[in-house]
Amino acid sequence: MNIFIKQSLYLGLLIMSSIGFSQDDDVEVFGVLVEEDNSQPIPYVTIALYDIDTKGIISGTTTDENGKFSITTDSSNFYIEISFMGYKTKKISDFKVKNAKIDLGIIKLLEDNEVLDEVLITGEVSKTVFKLDKRVFNIGKDISSTGASALEVLSNVPSVNVNIEGEVSLRGSSGVQILINGKPSVLADESSNALGTITADMIESIEVVTNPSAKYEASGTAGILNIILKKEEKKGWNGSVSANTGIPDNHSIGLSLNRRTEKFNLFTQMGVGYRSLPRENEAINRDLISDEVVFSDGTSYRNETFYNLTLGTDYHINERNVITLSGNLAYEIEDQPSDTKFRFFDSTNSLVSSWLRNETTEATNPKYQYELNYKTQFDDDDEHSLQFSALGRFFGKDQSSQFVNTMLSGTDVGSDQQTETNFQQSDYTFKADYTNPLSETYTIEAGAQYVINDVGNDYEVRDLTGGSYVVNNDLTNNFEYNQKVLGVYFTGSYELEKWGLKAGLRIENTDLNTVLTNTNVSNSQKFTDYFPSLHSSYKVGDNTSFQAGYSRRIFRPRLWDLNPFFNISNNFNIRQGNPDLQPEFTDSYELTSIYRLGKASFSSSIYHKYTTEVVERVSTFNDNVTITTPQNIGTNASTGFETNGKYSPNKWLTFTGDFNFNYFDRVGTFQSQSFDFSGRQWSSRLGSKIGLPADIDLELTGNYQSGYETIQGDVTGFAYLDLGIRKKIFKGKAIANLGVRDLFESRISENTVSQATFETYTFSKRGRFITLGISYGFGKGEAMTYSGGRRR
Repeated sequence: MNIFIKQSLYLGLLIMSSIGFSQDDDVEVFGVLVEEDNSQPIPYVTIALYDIDTKGIISGTTTDENGKFSITTDSSNFYIEISFMGYKTKKISDFKVKNAKIDLGIIKLLEDNEVLDEVLITGEVSKTVFKLDKRVFNIGKDISSTGASALEVLSNVPSVNVNIEGEVSLRGSSGVQILINGKPSVLADESSNALGTITADMIESIEVVTNPSAKYEASGTAGILNIILKKEEKKGWNGSVSANTGIPDNHSIGLSLNRRTEKFNLFTQMGVGYRSLPRENEAINRDLISDEVVFSDGTSYRNETFYNLTLGTDYHINERNVITLSGNLAYEIEDQPSDTKFRFFDSTNSLVSSWLRNETTEATNPKYQYELNYKTQFDDDDEHSLQFSALGRFFGKDQSSQFVNTMLSGTDVGSDQQTETNFQQSDYTFKADYTNPLSETYTIEAGAQYVINDVGNDYEVRDLTGGSYVVNNDLTNNFEYNQKVLGVYFTGSYELEKWGLKAGLRIENTDLNTVLTNTNVSNSQKFTDYFPSLHSSYKVGDNTSFQAGYSRRIFRPRLWDLNPFFNISNNFNIRQGNPDLQPEFTDSYELTSIYRLGKASFSSSIYHKYTTEVVERVSTFNDNVTITTPQNIGTNASTGFETNGKYSPNKWLTFTGDFNFNYFDRVGTFQSQSFDFSGRQWSSRLGSKIGLPADIDLELTGNYQSGYETIQGDVTGFAYLDLGIRKKIFKGKAIANLGVRDLFESRISENTVSQATFETYTFSKRGRFITLGISYGFGKGEAMTYSGGRRR
């Protein structure tokens, strides 16, 4: 505890210190911090320079992720003190100055085992770390996320929005590429709700890449979100266990284990749970020609029982070579009951008929993936490396649905129906990445990636005719989807103490084929595209720095955008894909400033994106039925401003905030109809963390998403509030959490389409979620709500 207090005082003094240096007499002190036992680098260690006579602090810094540090001073009468929680403090007063440099070489720190056994975990709320081409959002004690899924955690990340349907957007734009540990994953498949099987306590950090460099796959016009899962690396046995319960039903148990030896790092995560996701729905279809109206309202449920198992090992062949083999198995059992009441009114507003449509859907979703990585580091430099990886993943869905219509009044409106879906998706990714720091200032990167996506979806619809179910050939087909993408890239960077520059080029060749086997309708697309990127950063001083970036991105239509099958849950509001959909292309420009002002820190960005072949959801209307399909419509030019910050007026109170505004200009034509218009959209988030007596913390987070205009109508804005309470137990080894999401049940989805011949209105709401969780860390592990830098 004393070390932690001392560590905090050091950091506070370092932040407050503002010492001017004489450039002519500056001396540079540098070195590398590693662990005594295994020579692993230690990041985030505090390095402080003290005046020998006054004992006052002169200056200080912290080590980077590779354990390296560099600090400059004009003093000649000082000693060096190195401290980090869990390690014995080291004092260095015997050193030599040569050519205005003090090279301390490799410094080894010894673990303080007595302190480790009694350490209190006092991590802060989630915070963002800025790097040259990305922001890293470290998941802290966001207590309102207790028992939450990865989608709900993403909704708390600056710049990210998740709507009630689970669609992820970045700065108000969809087309986000979601990765798990830097790679595509079946767990990141939004269409299968797979992110729901990843819980908050499994996540270490989330990388937000709004302007990806050429090193990254070019998919995702809005950018990339990379979810980093926890993997303990402490010696011996370590782990944590968590249990959650909630209303509506949200129950889960999770276990994380890690065993670290000299050669092996064995890790596993397992979890089982059950959740119920109710949703209220309303819809109005209005024919402006005949004045007929169809009203529908009801409640649907998505009940899921899920199982998750992750196994993996790192085998350190020697100090320079490591092999990682890992696998993940997930299995979901879905039950989706719903009841929707329909009412049909004629032109005189008289009720013609009303009926109840009941849906009973059952599905099983097996998912698995396996991955092999090999990384070698060259003798001349730890950062000089070559890495190969191979990833295979599979997702299946065996689903059956029964739709029964019960007449309440009036005439019969249609027969009962059944659907059967047999879906299988296999993906394979092969990568090679090479990094070579040619010098302290120059670094080159090069690599290649080959991705294969192979999908089959056999879909059948049956109508009740004459007392038996007959296949509806107009709605039944087998959709096959095969896509191959070959990409190669090269980047070069030049970094000095104050500024850096990184440029790159990626080339990708796409070969996409789709076919409806029953009707023999096929579509093939082949194209080669170039994706340049340019990033720069400049550090004005200790409190201010700037980043600038440019990248070109592509949004390839996803399977569910291309799949032409109907969703007939509500057969008056139908969604289907478009096999002829073309990819979007976006040129993205960004300027970001990072600065500190007293006890506050801020980041602000001005950005501009120009997108061609924009994918929009377009509604058509026939016989009171609305059919929504994605279409390529024109261009979108968007200019925006974003700022987020953190302010801690004292040790028990912290405020965090995020604000994003963008103005967009849409130009496009579809079926002789012009869709030229301009609009604006903005969102904000304000959070506070309040420390109370008895180791109790209170957290409040308010969110607002503005309404905005669409090509056919508008989307309504909404505000909602999340809160949480946390209590530490057993000196922080155990933590109990109570979280309430959407306290006032105000988070909604409300859309209006207004056209010359028809109007439609849709509304849905999830409601309030209450969760209670407890977690406990054992060995050298911590309770699973804790997350910070890399831990050992």
